[in-house]
Amino acid sequence: MKGLLLVAILGFYISVLSSASQSILGINYGQLADNLPAPSATARLLASTAFQKLRLYDTNPKIISAVETVPSISLLVGVVNGDIPVLASSPSAAASWLASNLPSLKSISSISVGNEVFSFGGPSISAQLVPAMENLLSALPPSSNIKISTVHAMDIMSQSNPPSAGAFKPDFSTYLDPLLAFLNRTGSPLMINPYPYFAYASDTRPETLAFCLFQPNPGRVDANSGLTYMNMFDAQVDAIRAALDAKGFTKVEIVVAETGWPHSGDATEPGATMENAREYNGNLVTHLRSLAGTPRVPGKSVETYLFALYDEDLKPGPTSERSFGLFNLNLSENYDAGLLKNSVSFAPASAPAPAPAPSPSTSIAKDTSASAPTQGMPTQSTTTATSPSISPSTSCGVSVRGSEANGTIQPASGTDCKLPSSTAPRQSVHPKQLNISIFFSLYILSLFL
Repeated sequence: MKGLLLVAILGFYISVLSSASQSILGINYGQLADNLPAPSATARLLASTAFQKLRLYDTNPKIISAVETVPSISLLVGVVNGDIPVLASSPSAAASWLASNLPSLKSISSISVGNEVFSFGGPSISAQLVPAMENLLSALPPSSNIKISTVHAMDIMSQSNPPSAGAFKPDFSTYLDPLLAFLNRTGSPLMINPYPYFAYASDTRPETLAFCLFQPNPGRVDANSGLTYMNMFDAQVDAIRAALDAKGFTKVEIVVAETGWPHSGDATEPGATMENAREYNGNLVTHLRSLAGTPRVPGKSVETYLFALYDEDLKPGPTSERSFGLFNLNLSENYDAGLLKNSVSFAPASAPAPAPAPSPSTSIAKDTSASAPTQGMPTQSTTTATSPSISPSTSCGVSVRGSEANGTIQPASGTDCKLPSSTAPRQSVHPKQLNISIFFSLYILSLFL
């Protein structure tokens, strides 16, 4: 009996250790194209990759059916913005929508109700978002573990520089506060779309490119918290973390629903190159797999969905909008980012040299501005930053990369990219520390059995 108890406890601790010591990597599947491979071919491609999750912007039944044949992949599916009023109208309407659009929940792990609703949906749709989520949640089977959330652009932030000063826009509080309360109550994550590419597009200095691509750089110090940031991705994620903590939602997790880098662009789009796309995505994946976490939340990787599976030839706007694909239409890799199961670890273009220690002049200046986001396609800032800090003019990269089932695309938004503000960093247990704690606990327990 004592032996069985020990085995049970050991199994529990191993499961905790496993969940705490792995990174979750997903991929976005936009469908604004007329030349995409068949769903069955895409399913075979996914089975050959290291991705664990696939995000759809709709509930395409052919894709869902094909992906159900890949046991290693679970799905984050989307409710298109136009269906939000239907779900919000009544619980029975939500149940009917669920039965019609998701007759099988076999591979579904999460549902995003709308995409960047607060940024582009308007007051009416925004007001109906949480009621729609509540009704959809009630329509799920009682035993379901499916998480209900919604995806946001980075322009929900009024301030993100320095990261410890991160704050949500007060104008969104009427809709955002009930949403955060819903996520907190249901254990669902806040989903966000950070794009360091657009930060570089607004500040094309070499040191900014290195900071955005996870390449060796002096680092940038958050003067409020004293934390040093070595890349833009961590700074953007920690800005969101600080904003959540400031509102008291310390237990709401963050999921990066989109991030990526275009491999091609127009002459007016600096940085949109194959080499930079390979560096960003490959180095990001390496960073996530390292479980280094962020300066504010060390030792824990954030669940991240790369954008995107394929190029989308029907997207409007500059060339970069159609050039985020990680794979070609013949299912080969556009470039090697270490994403195939049988691939070796990603190797940066240049051997990473030890980064010099940050100097006081490279601190992340506290931003006191709160400029409104630019609507429409991302545009470069005309202001040139004069220091290595993330300046108020720097874009956080808030473009809408995704697509919806009706073939429309919402306008992209170039926003003010700032780092968050907050107090001391959140404490988390590194996997090695957790490992030691587990086996020490088991040793002590065995003495009493």
